[in-house]
Amino acid sequence: MNVLVKTLAAALLLGGSAMAIAANDGQARVSELLNSDPQYRETWTKVVKKEERLPEWVMNLSGTSEQMNAVQEDGDKYLVGPLCEAQQTCLNNRLIVAFSFDKKDAYAMWVQVPAGLPADKSPTRHADYRFLGKPNPGMQNLLREQLKKDPNWY
Repeated sequence: MNVLVKTLAAALLLGGSAMAIAANDGQARVSELLNSDPQYRETWTKVVKKEERLPEWVMNLSGTSEQMNAVQEDGDKYLVGPLCEAQQTCLNNRLIVAFSFDKKDAYAMWVQVPAGLPADKSPTRHADYRFLGKPNPGMQNLLREQLKKDPNWY
C-alpha cells in the first residue's frame, strides 16, 4: 500500500505541475518575462550579448506588450508574443519574441517601419526585419506569421 500512496502522490505532483503550466499558458507578457524567472533573463542575455546597436527596450524587453501565446514549431513548443517600446509607436517599431517552453532558447524579429509612412502605403513593403538569436527558416516563418496576426499589418 505504501508504494500505491507514493505512486499516487507522484502522479498528483506531476499532474499539478502540468496544470500549473497549462494555467499559466498564454498569461505571460514579454515585458514581464525577464523579471519572472532568472532563466528567461539568462537566455535573453545570451541572445543580445553579441548584437550591435540594440535600443534599451529591446535589450531589457521593456515596453508595452500583449499576452503571449503557446505555439508549436517543428515539434517544439514556444511562448510567443509582441513587444513595443510604446503603444503609439508600435506600428513603426516592434519586436516579436519567442521563448522555448524549457526557457533555453529565445528568438526575436525586430520590425521597423519608417515613421510618417502614408496610410495608403503597406507597412509590410516598407519594413526592415532583423532577426535575433539566429532563428532557422522555420522559426523565422513562425515570427513572421505572428506579425501577420496584427489587423493593422498588411
